[in-house]
Amino acid sequence: MANQALGSMGPMETTIRDKLTTLLQPLQLTITNESHLHRHHAAMRAQGGGNGETHFNVLIVSATFNGKSTIKRHRMIYAALSDELAQGLHAISLRTKTPEEVDPASAAGS
Repeated sequence: MANQALGSMGPMETTIRDKLTTLLQPLQLTITNESHLHRHHAAMRAQGGGNGETHFNVLIVSATFNGKSTIKRHRMIYAALSDELAQGLHAISLRTKTPEEVDPASAAGS
């Protein structure tokens, strides 16, 4: 499984990574913390800038998504992260793909 470097992950990012890995067994999981880009927003200012782990961009490639619509894929992830969303995760941008959507040539050879 290809993952982004694990050097400076905070507890929220670690939890997101662990839960999504367990649920989806992804071929690729890239999580980018974009919280610093949103510190100036009113909601984040009201929280003192947030805790530094409020906004994430996530790319997931998983065969678990085969046959599921984008909405169903996203609902799976929101359900898995419901506790985190209730505890300070403010926004998560999702790109959810099957292996064939990433590399259509692999599907043609099957």
